[in-house]
Amino acid sequence: MSARTAEPMTILLTCARAIQPHLRKEVEALGYDVVYEHPAAIEIVGTFADCMRLNLWIRTAHRVLLRLGSWSVNDANAMYEVVKTVAWEDIIDADGYVAVVSSVKTGSIDNTQYANVRCKDAIVDRIREKKGRRPDSGAATDRAVVFLFWHDETCMVYLDTSGTPLSERGYRIHPGKAPLRESLAAAVVMALDWKSGQPFVNPMCGSGTLGIEAAMVQANLAPGSIRTNFSFMHTLWYDANAWNIMRDEARAGRKTVERDQFICTDYDKVVLEFARENARRAGVAAFMRFSQCEFRQTPLPEPPGIIIFNPEYGLRMGNEERLRTTYHDIGDFLKTECKGYFGYVFTGNMDLAKEIGLKTKRRIEFWSADIECRLLEFELYEGSKKGLKRDVPQG
Repeated sequence: MSARTAEPMTILLTCARAIQPHLRKEVEALGYDVVYEHPAAIEIVGTFADCMRLNLWIRTAHRVLLRLGSWSVNDANAMYEVVKTVAWEDIIDADGYVAVVSSVKTGSIDNTQYANVRCKDAIVDRIREKKGRRPDSGAATDRAVVFLFWHDETCMVYLDTSGTPLSERGYRIHPGKAPLRESLAAAVVMALDWKSGQPFVNPMCGSGTLGIEAAMVQANLAPGSIRTNFSFMHTLWYDANAWNIMRDEARAGRKTVERDQFICTDYDKVVLEFARENARRAGVAAFMRFSQCEFRQTPLPEPPGIIIFNPEYGLRMGNEERLRTTYHDIGDFLKTECKGYFGYVFTGNMDLAKEIGLKTKRRIEFWSADIECRLLEFELYEGSKKGLKRDVPQG
């Protein structure tokens, strides 16, 4: 193994738009200082071992990227030469496999795939010169992955230590019709005004992602602990013993959670079975209660607590006129049945959100892929009309 594994380098954690404040809190809670915050990423300084730890613990990021070099280049040949200066023979097995992915925005070339090929050539040519043989290469990102960032004349090369996005925890074999990405669901959970031990109620739960992510947070269950494959495992820097120790320590730190603290309901029996199986695979089924019913029949423990809906948006699926009634009924249910709770609706359709008819306390921006969304918070005062004034949520 190369001594560079212990060297502090720039680590870039990427995420969806508007999630970086939540990602920053996660990273800082793990003891790291944020060097720079981008619109969809943050930078810290750390080692390869830190990358393994971040892959194990971070809930809201997409990938953990370790910067191996940064240069100024003006054409593909110059890019090839600087990438070739990295000691790839110490990182990637000559008998292994490597994929190159990229973000290329430069006038130097008009074909981003050509940039990928030249970057790959630099890597495998260097390894062949040093080892006498070269690794295979291709498009699969389930083994060693290199990320090329080349915008204008700025060229950076990273080791993608995650490979498959971190949102793919490994528990959701049944995603449902229009599921939230796990990393987005985790960020939504972090934005809630929810205190430890309070009930978490999720009617219309679909595949159960919101409830499962909330239960994992409450149980201090590391999101990477059940995943069996990360890109860092396919590099020469990987220390399997160190990883096993990290994972065992994470599992030993799980917290006890009150049984049935998390209540998830859905009218669709098949979807609910999917949610149960996902919760079982995530290791949180023991303290989750799943019930088949219309959302109006959702059992509510004594307040305080939170109740959160993620109804269809009517943009890609569902009938918008039908959904107007659904959103109106959600508002009535929150107003009449959920006093003493904090109520939430996560939606990507602010026109439909007007039908809820309750005054919002907060409107928190999120993005689900290319859909601009809002997490709407309603404080549902018990025994008072305060906060229940009809109002139109603004963007």
